[in-house]
Amino acid sequence: MLLDSVITDIFANKIEHAQMKALYQFLLVSTIVGTVTACNSQNKKTESDKVEVQATPRVVTLADFKKIKGVDNVQEVPFQLFTKMDSVHFFIAPSADSAYLKVQRHKLDNYYGFEEVGGFYAIHYSIENNISNSIQAFVLKSEFTASFDLTLKGAKLDEIRSSTYKAVDDFKNKSFDAYGTIAEVSEQEFLKASAHRVDEVLVKNPDVKLKNNIWTYTDKDKAYRITPYENTSEEEGTFYNAYIGQSKFMGLQVFHESSDATNETYYTFYEPIASVRYDLYAAGYPQVLPARSCLSWVTSNSSVGSDFVISRYVPSEKGQQGLLYVNFTNFKIADDEKAFWADKNTYYAAVYPLNSSPAKGKTQKMAFVKIQVKEELF
Repeated sequence: MLLDSVITDIFANKIEHAQMKALYQFLLVSTIVGTVTACNSQNKKTESDKVEVQATPRVVTLADFKKIKGVDNVQEVPFQLFTKMDSVHFFIAPSADSAYLKVQRHKLDNYYGFEEVGGFYAIHYSIENNISNSIQAFVLKSEFTASFDLTLKGAKLDEIRSSTYKAVDDFKNKSFDAYGTIAEVSEQEFLKASAHRVDEVLVKNPDVKLKNNIWTYTDKDKAYRITPYENTSEEEGTFYNAYIGQSKFMGLQVFHESSDATNETYYTFYEPIASVRYDLYAAGYPQVLPARSCLSWVTSNSSVGSDFVISRYVPSEKGQQGLLYVNFTNFKIADDEKAFWADKNTYYAAVYPLNSSPAKGKTQKMAFVKIQVKEELF
């Protein structure tokens, strides 16, 4: 009986031990699974909290960026970049994992774009506007707007850099308000107004022809040579002289002359029979306004914005007197041939909302402006 009792106790202890072992294994597995699950959840949370801008931990300064030749002329820049952020990120390479530097934006900073690389723009940047201290950097597209994506929305169209009225220069007044108003209009309004333009349309005279590379005017079987402002051959470049048309109001023939040596282009006026080159000049495509006896034009300024010019035509001298010159700062002229007068005070022009030349392969967003000049200025 004693042996049976011992055997029974042994088996009971073994069963209890097995049950305890199984319970321990269950608790151990549960703990491991819970720990792994918690870690996975934490990892997922960390992943979801990551921002796009990441960088290597090393300290970066402007000295770490590639040195490049600075930009001499904004017209040679493929496109400009604009931002309203207080600070932007300069990356060493076009990658979110690349080292970067947070750079404070200053009002006078220029960001010149040269190419698109994935989610980045490659830019040339002059440190403290010192052209001899320029670097290449990569910036996030999300922080900038390229010039080819700009519109006139929010632009201060009436902002000017300087003006001249009746030979008196004004470099203090920075608004067009003293001379009139300017506003953006729809393409529909622009086209509708152009159908009723009041300036003279220049039409080619069939008696003006190019013979042996010389422009001549023929009247009653007699040919008169039209001598351009410059020589037709130059040591440092080529001169171009193209016939545009005639102004019946002025009784003059209009030519477009340009030189690749001096990078200049202008419009000149001739009376072939008199063989006289008159003191008339236009930097952009000329609009002759008979109702005001005025000559006007618009053209992109080589530095900032666009120039709007009105000159008074003096018939007795076949010359001109400067009336109004204004340098608008926040747009460039898209096509000076499209400009026109809708009435004696209202002028329309096609513009681009940028200061750099168009980017290769990009279509700029053309806009249209209406300029109304005060009656008392004429």
